[in-house]
Amino acid sequence: MRKILVTGGNGQLATCIKDMAIGLNGYGFIYVDLDELDITKQAEVNSFFESENISFCVNCAAYTAVDKAETEREIAVSVNETGAQNLAKACNKYDAGLIQISTDFVFDGKKSSPYIEEDSTKPLGVYGLTKLKGEQEVVRFLPNSFIIRTSWLYSEHGQNFLKTMLRLGSERDNLNVVADQIGTPTYAGDLAQIILKIITEDRTEYGIYHYSNEGVASWYDFTKAIFRLEQIDCRVNPIRTDAYPTPAKRPAFSVMDKAKIKKEMDIEIPHWRDSLMKCLQKAR
Repeated sequence: MRKILVTGGNGQLATCIKDMAIGLNGYGFIYVDLDELDITKQAEVNSFFESENISFCVNCAAYTAVDKAETEREIAVSVNETGAQNLAKACNKYDAGLIQISTDFVFDGKKSSPYIEEDSTKPLGVYGLTKLKGEQEVVRFLPNSFIIRTSWLYSEHGQNFLKTMLRLGSERDNLNVVADQIGTPTYAGDLAQIILKIITEDRTEYGIYHYSNEGVASWYDFTKAIFRLEQIDCRVNPIRTDAYPTPAKRPAFSVMDKAKIKKEMDIEIPHWRDSLMKCLQKAR
């Protein structure tokens, strides 16, 4: 039986992987969070890989508090950069595969057409910078690995934008939502399917990939779609980013081109509106 380690085991992506991996014969999935494995400690990571005989790792662990990262830089570095490096080293040492989950925040959002994998990176804040450094460490210590950049991740699990809007929409009569940040909402269940495809089909097309759902939206568009599907009677007011200042800057445009992953992995990607509908049905 192949042992698959999934870090960030309590997070929404890992939970979606868990949902979809049920019944997969020949695979034993191990989901760990900080309490079970501290990826910032190399000796602990190595010991875990050796004792559990890990053959593949999916690194969903990340420090994702974008605004807090501006003041908690050391924590962000230890998880997003050092943690990724430690896992890559262990995968190299114990001959294991690795999928590193990264983010659209590696870009500055100043482009006007979808980002391709070869575009120059220029993070605007600490979170994006530490995730980019994590990518670089993975490539450095394990060139034969997969790095998947994704964006605006949500699901029926954990805490995310979808869950927050559902809560606020039920509590308030109107809501102000940013309308000038453009990207693509991504259902974590769809990303989980691609991750499992890479593992179970023993794919070897290593490299950096972009994955999000199809289509384009603002946070305002996304909120309106959520409320319409759930028949929530809450007025949504579009506002500019500068009307809602945050400690960390966000990319104004982070739509990603998925041509590479569609071609190399031979997949079709659902539109974000279709996946939102599917997610909300599961959430109900």
